[in-house]
Amino acid sequence: AGDPLTIREALLQAKKHNVAIGAHIGFDDIQGFGLKNMDLQQEEIEAIVLYQIGAIASMAKSYGVDIEFVRPHGAMYKRAANDFEFSLAIANAIKKFDEWLIYYGATSETLDKGAEEAKIRVAHEIQLNRIYNEDGTIDYTSNSVSNVDFAANRLNNILRHSSVRNNEGRLTEVKCDTIHFSSTSENILEIIKRANEIITPVPVNFKKAAVSGWV
Repeated sequence: AGDPLTIREALLQAKKHNVAIGAHIGFDDIQGFGLKNMDLQQEEIEAIVLYQIGAIASMAKSYGVDIEFVRPHGAMYKRAANDFEFSLAIANAIKKFDEWLIYYGATSETLDKGAEEAKIRVAHEIQLNRIYNEDGTIDYTSNSVSNVDFAANRLNNILRHSSVRNNEGRLTEVKCDTIHFSSTSENILEIIKRANEIITPVPVNFKKAAVSGWV
């Protein structure tokens, strides 16, 4: 995501701090910040995904780093969580570019099914400040929660019970490999700091480790 100079700065900062780099892909919706859904043919989806991965991968290569994952943004992220054919098109595009890239998406059966068919790795993502439905999907009719204690309780439930408290007040078991922190959410820096007090992430170059045979 971002213009070329923003991408360059993000790459350099990630390299400096040993942070994994990914392509944050989305619909071609500059005015709507990628939040407007677009009905595209399979070949169009694959093309825009490959185009965006290629852009950041080429810049990353010029600075001596690799991209390790691909994550849809906005409307594309939401659509990929409940539209199997759409998610599969993304997965196939990722596979065509590099079979070692990891497909990040909202935790769902759709993500697993697409990855199984495309034969790529996926990472199920949870957001600490979103409301979830009973089936483990995000409730997009509800606003994000800015309460830091809410986010901390969510993380503790995930770590201890592999569950999130849903919009019915009960616990729903979910898969969770990674956590998404949105910079557009209120109090997100405070939530990140609290999360780091609970679990400290360890920088790992998964892609290179996987190629070596250690993963």
